[in-house]
Amino acid sequence: MAAREPASLPEDSAARQRLRAETPPSRYWRRWAQDAQAQASEPEAAPGGEPRPASPATQAAPATTAARDATAESPYRILIVEDDRTQALFAQSVLHGAGMKADVQMQPEGVIDAIGRFDPDLILMDLHMPGLDGMRLTTLIRQQPGFQLLPIVFLTGDPDPERQFEVLESGADDFLTKPIRPRHLIAAVSNRIQRTRAQLRQPAAADSTMLRSHPETGLATRGWLLQQIDQALADGAPGGLFFIEIASALGLRERYGYAAFERLMAQAGVCLARISAPAPVARLNDNSFLALVRDLDEAALEEHAQRLRSGLAEQGFPIRDEEQVQLRSAVGYTALSIGFEGAGPALEATERSALQARLHNDGVAAYVPPSDTEAQERMALLEGQLELAYQPIVAVAGNEQAQYQVLLRLRQPDGTLLSAGQVVPAAEASGRIADLDQQVMEHALDMIAARAAAGSPLRLFVSQSPRTLAREAFAEWLLQTIAARSIDGTSVVIDLRLGDALIHSVTLGEFCRRLMAAGVQFCLSQFEPGPEADALLNQLPLGYVRMAARFAGAHADAQLRDQLRGTIDLAHRLGLQVIGQQIEDPQAAAAMWMGGIDYIQGNLVHSVGTELDFDFQNAVL
Repeated sequence: MAAREPASLPEDSAARQRLRAETPPSRYWRRWAQDAQAQASEPEAAPGGEPRPASPATQAAPATTAARDATAESPYRILIVEDDRTQALFAQSVLHGAGMKADVQMQPEGVIDAIGRFDPDLILMDLHMPGLDGMRLTTLIRQQPGFQLLPIVFLTGDPDPERQFEVLESGADDFLTKPIRPRHLIAAVSNRIQRTRAQLRQPAAADSTMLRSHPETGLATRGWLLQQIDQALADGAPGGLFFIEIASALGLRERYGYAAFERLMAQAGVCLARISAPAPVARLNDNSFLALVRDLDEAALEEHAQRLRSGLAEQGFPIRDEEQVQLRSAVGYTALSIGFEGAGPALEATERSALQARLHNDGVAAYVPPSDTEAQERMALLEGQLELAYQPIVAVAGNEQAQYQVLLRLRQPDGTLLSAGQVVPAAEASGRIADLDQQVMEHALDMIAARAAAGSPLRLFVSQSPRTLAREAFAEWLLQTIAARSIDGTSVVIDLRLGDALIHSVTLGEFCRRLMAAGVQFCLSQFEPGPEADALLNQLPLGYVRMAARFAGAHADAQLRDQLRGTIDLAHRLGLQVIGQQIEDPQAAAAMWMGGIDYIQGNLVHSVGTELDFDFQNAVL
């Protein structure tokens, strides 16, 4: 069966759903901003249209372009030059919503000073303005020292193609026509800034891996430490590798704000370095650290792991005013003597042991390599032919968009069909998950391209492992493949499992923002509400949330029903659309509908199959 808008649906419900997908709701720009918590009380703009003065915490001079470019996480900065207040605030809210920082300048005469003050990556400029028009202003900017290469993109309602040529000849880099879809604006701005930053980083990239310590924290750099791990493994040195994960990181960031959280993690790193000295410690991402201890007897590895964890827990860290916090952690470790082929497999094994440490009362766990028999069994599971299955994801308010979740299946030589739940753990344990993920994604992209060429476009939701998404080569491959097949990036939605996202939030955030430029969307799946999970909705550039399967029983459990409604309300306030899964009966569908769900999938709608033949246009419930 499928879904159709019921008679009780308000007439403007479908319109609101379309609006939510394209137009940012109130305060939408707070999403994905790294300093969202710190700035939560700041208004968007003064009544006159000019931005309000920054709070004392944000009045520090802007970092130089070179300094920002050295940090891959720094948000893009856009100066909007627009005399129409409504247009200016619309562009500002869209860019803020994509995790960028946007400043509005409504008086052309003040643009030069605004550039010096705000230090933008790009200027988004209107063409027709009183006084100085856009072309004259562009010429003036190009005459200023240091502004010759600053990207300038025009956004105007003037459709005259001759005027577009004049604009580009005046020194502008691109020309966008109003009205513009938010997704198009984000992609155009992101692409231009990404290319500019990449060019600026090239001279320094060759030397970056030679840095031994971070200039601000004094910790080892990640690249240098990975080199040391490779060297230790090549030398056959005794010792161990330790993965330290700080607990409740998202909750800490949500409560105290980004800046305070960063100071707290810097202090935690210094504390760990002191405990582990003289062994080097590097920060891996927002809440995890890596320590390499050479020439340590294997019998002493667990004791060192306990010392790291207890030393961190006993230290009081100042967070604000006179308040202090103590940090809990999980520590996973592995002996170097196991015989890893390089730093990558060793890091992956140590991270896996940290996941196990979460489940232990003492918060410490050692990596135990699989036996030869286990390894052979896992490899045998991966022998076979990849088969994909599909399940429709249907809008409850009616929508002709064809979209399916891609489900992994593997046909073994004896004819046995294995599910993703059997195949993925074996692929992760044997180090073949990246290859498997790429095969699944390539099949999905081929299907999208073929359907687009046939005039029947569709959108596919594809699950991928965080270990795959963390690989720079995979992101580059995916961008190139999408471009080579001329695929509309919005037809690809990458599923991120909640459990993975909580651990790999920084790595996944970087990957998501990079793929956003191509229009790729993201879905947080298996969602369970909670402080850290709710905070994650603000910190990843998501488009969709898929509820955990247990919420299909909300019709029979009042408490579960309240949780469902609360999560849907939160998601909608953030501009996200919510999917209910494993909907098997009308009562479950009704509870989802009453809760405000946007999409449902399950056997009530259509069972899993190998064909993409569901009739979305004439769907009925």
